[in-house]
Amino acid sequence: MDLQHWLGRATHAIQDWADTFGPYRPHPSLQVDDDRFGAVFEEFTARLADNYPFFHPRYAGQMLKPPHPAAVVGHLTAMLINPNNHALDGGPATAAMEREAVACLARMFGYDTHLGHLTTSGTIANLEALFVARELHPGRGVAHSADAHYTHGRMCHVLGLTSHPVRTDDRGRMDLGALEDVLRTGEVGTVVLTTGTTGLGAVDPVHEVLPLAERHGVRVHVDAAYGGFFTLLAGAEGPEGLPPEPWRAIARADSIVVDPHKHGLQPYGCGAVLFRDPDVGRFYLHDSPYTYFTSTELHLGEISLECSRAGAAAAALWLTFQLLPPTPDGLGRVLAAGRRAALRWADLIEASDALELYQRPELDIVTYFPAVAPATLTGIDAASARVLADGMTGPDPVFLSTLRADRESFAARHPGTVADADGARILRSVLMKPESEDHVEHLHDRLERLAGRA
Repeated sequence: MDLQHWLGRATHAIQDWADTFGPYRPHPSLQVDDDRFGAVFEEFTARLADNYPFFHPRYAGQMLKPPHPAAVVGHLTAMLINPNNHALDGGPATAAMEREAVACLARMFGYDTHLGHLTTSGTIANLEALFVARELHPGRGVAHSADAHYTHGRMCHVLGLTSHPVRTDDRGRMDLGALEDVLRTGEVGTVVLTTGTTGLGAVDPVHEVLPLAERHGVRVHVDAAYGGFFTLLAGAEGPEGLPPEPWRAIARADSIVVDPHKHGLQPYGCGAVLFRDPDVGRFYLHDSPYTYFTSTELHLGEISLECSRAGAAAAALWLTFQLLPPTPDGLGRVLAAGRRAALRWADLIEASDALELYQRPELDIVTYFPAVAPATLTGIDAASARVLADGMTGPDPVFLSTLRADRESFAARHPGTVADADGARILRSVLMKPESEDHVEHLHDRLERLAGRA
């Protein structure tokens, strides 16, 4: 796509639409001349240079990448109108796009019926799911993996719920025995399962927890904010294929959260929450006497805790899905490249004398550390910190992130390591850009040289 061309077309299309309403005189208080704007814009773009190259495959640090050009065009085009998807009056076109895009997400997870909407983030989406959980099971808390995103503990605090962290196994997945111990107390009303933890990319065994939850009469919420789109690789042929059981089981969960602003190629500000039972909309019931007045259809604001929400986010997602739908042959091809890259890098690390794999990647997150002698937690921590810092400097930079692994987690995976500290930082790389597949060998060679100096 020629982004400059289509952004130009966007401004013309919106101006042509605006002209159908007749001329008017822009107010002088809003006028800014080009010379003045040019000076400020120069400073603005110079300041934006103080960023890491999230677009480039040499950036393999956090869960960051640019949105797809189609999403950029969709977002900016709709933003010129600036619709608000709270009420149909504020964004009739983009509200329809939101419903269609959310229906695509529901089909991707296998929901036959659903109630759902976009949110500004996975945090807010999870807040809404836990809010409904509280209303259905008042006085009962929430169990989640100890490696689940920290938002669950925070949102439990916001909602006045008791949070029950559950220990994980030696792959970072929720331990079923520990979960059953918690459920036997009768204090839990909802279990949160994570399909793709943000630290390791671990996938909780949804298919094994569902019958356990049913026996104890608790709801199941799946936090698929990071990993949800990997359901497109469930049962796929080739190395990128994932075991289908946990992903197929998501269709039986009570609620799901997914973030299109991660693997859905969207700009930040695009999360989503889905409920299998549309009747939970009764918990959102409220009135807005000056908002819901031109349509008897359900307004998106009537099923959301948020009020104003950018219609541009829905427009961007809808446009992207027309070109790269959430299907194995659409977005699935994008995720497959990142997963193949992660598996390829894991193989290279396992064959390396300079690096050690912390654990095999389940999705597209690779965790590893410099090989040090003697193998101590303090030595690994110091070496990881040096590689991180040295990687960002010099003529051939590489950008990584770190993850702190506690003593117990390290011992479960690498029992020969001397536990002379409470834990150690390890290196972590997120290969969520499909271009990473062609850059893995370069990343690995660079990291081997850096680890050799550490």
